[in-house]
Amino acid sequence: MIAHDTETLRDLDRKYVWHPFTQMRDWEADAPIVIARGEGSFLVDTEGNRYLDGVASVWTNVHGHCRPEINRAVKEQVDRLEHSTLLGLAGEQPALLAKRLVDLAPSGLCKVFYSDNGSTAVEIAVKMAFQYQQHRGGRYRDKTRFITFKNAYHGDTLGAVSVGGIDLFHGVFRPLLFPAIQAPSPYCYRCESGGTGTRDCERRCLKELERLMEIHAETTAGLVIEPMMQCAGGMIAQPPGFVKEVRKLCDRYDILMIADEVAVGFGRTGSMFACETEGVTPDLMALSKGLTAGYLPLAATLATREIYDMFLGEYSELKTFFHGHTFTGNPVACAAAIASLDLFEQDELLKGLPDKISCLEEGFRRISFLEHVGETRHIGMIGGIELVRDRETKEPYPWEERIGVRVCLEARKHGLFLRPLGNVIVVFPPLSVSLEEVKYLMDGIEASIRMVTE
Repeated sequence: MIAHDTETLRDLDRKYVWHPFTQMRDWEADAPIVIARGEGSFLVDTEGNRYLDGVASVWTNVHGHCRPEINRAVKEQVDRLEHSTLLGLAGEQPALLAKRLVDLAPSGLCKVFYSDNGSTAVEIAVKMAFQYQQHRGGRYRDKTRFITFKNAYHGDTLGAVSVGGIDLFHGVFRPLLFPAIQAPSPYCYRCESGGTGTRDCERRCLKELERLMEIHAETTAGLVIEPMMQCAGGMIAQPPGFVKEVRKLCDRYDILMIADEVAVGFGRTGSMFACETEGVTPDLMALSKGLTAGYLPLAATLATREIYDMFLGEYSELKTFFHGHTFTGNPVACAAAIASLDLFEQDELLKGLPDKISCLEEGFRRISFLEHVGETRHIGMIGGIELVRDRETKEPYPWEERIGVRVCLEARKHGLFLRPLGNVIVVFPPLSVSLEEVKYLMDGIEASIRMVTE
């Protein structure tokens, strides 16, 4: 492979690449870091500088970069078969992975439908829920709508955007979307219903959710929730017991529960899946990101037997789920996912998380006392730090000050790569991160916040 110098690569990037969630006018004026390789918890640029990957490469990395075991599994599979369709054929790796996922998933989820990314996994769940209700027939055919939560993000395809709740990302596309019923999210720090504390906020949110369900139950097919933590909404942690209560309400009003575990699955909350934390089985569960440990695009939508059976019928009945993707169940991606699941067992990864979580919590506790930190929020190996201009009034920094961006740029001087969500600094390291690296991460974040805000 021909080696190119950093400036050549930067020039090519600025000329030809359109980056996601990026104002390209600003980007073209900067000199971006060009990443050349990864080593464990670190990314290494073309100049040899090392950055601890504080966002796990957009929330995907589990075992660190370039794990030999996953590398080997991918290489061996490429030498055997690069791709074969699941349209009319079965596949070795997709079958093996589906069995592994069902064994790990909350009890009752028993069928796996593959796709390519988190957005498609959620969109598939939405379409399954809708078609399930249509197959039930009679009055159930009126159940065509979905309940979502404010501050929710479930992906960028139009169906996933329709069940999202972040105007910054979704507002411009409203004319293209189907309308959803929005319930309040338990953003207790900025409670929109006037709550005075976490438990009060939770009760108000659940009461309003129940009110909406009572009104709309006859026309609602499903509810979409990112359990335990609304990640892209600003790392908004749900109070303990919230997910379990949502499950109860869905059962009471005959509404399917769709759990978006794209970001929070695969050990992120301390359990393999976030729903496990509260003993909940959703009717449909969307997975991606950590599924292949950040190696390759792959997603899965898991369904219960009740939902699956509703699609069974004679060919002429047209009960088939007419949905698919070219690379559905790609064997190379599935091989990477199987190798990742093997590493969960080999490294006893979940058993090692409590000490790391405690170390993160101590870092968040220390940072919470900084003058311009309004609140820190964290569950398991996920966290966010909300920066404010005034702690007493909770006055946010104006958008144009780009305070989150400035803190993340400062963090690069401390050997960290971070990405903000507006005024919220995201903390989302690889699960394999060491205790020393966790301390390094939190110390660097604290120093960066102090430098920019004080």
